[in-house]
Amino acid sequence: MRAATTVHAGALALLSILIGTGSAQAWDRQVKQGETLARTNCARCHAVGRVGTSPLREAPPFRELHTRYPVEDLGEALAEGIRTGHPSMPEFRFDPDQAEALIAYLKSLER
Repeated sequence: MRAATTVHAGALALLSILIGTGSAQAWDRQVKQGETLARTNCARCHAVGRVGTSPLREAPPFRELHTRYPVEDLGEALAEGIRTGHPSMPEFRFDPDQAEALIAYLKSLER
């Protein structure tokens, strides 16, 4: 009976590793998609990476946004059409998956 319990515990451990890895891979894909969105739509004004200055001085670097407010709160604004930010910022509207991906990317810059 002890061997069966050990095998069962080992299978559960392996399953949790696989699930965790799948979640990590999904997170990585979402972050990568968000980075692509940021570079495509935002980089002409904002510094979107871990280093560098924003091309437009009044546009805050993305890596600093979390110091101003919780980036998780941007989801609704991104989906409905973000109109805030620097004065010359154009309106952007992302579908919910894109908004989640962009937020995931912003969260990845907090580390």
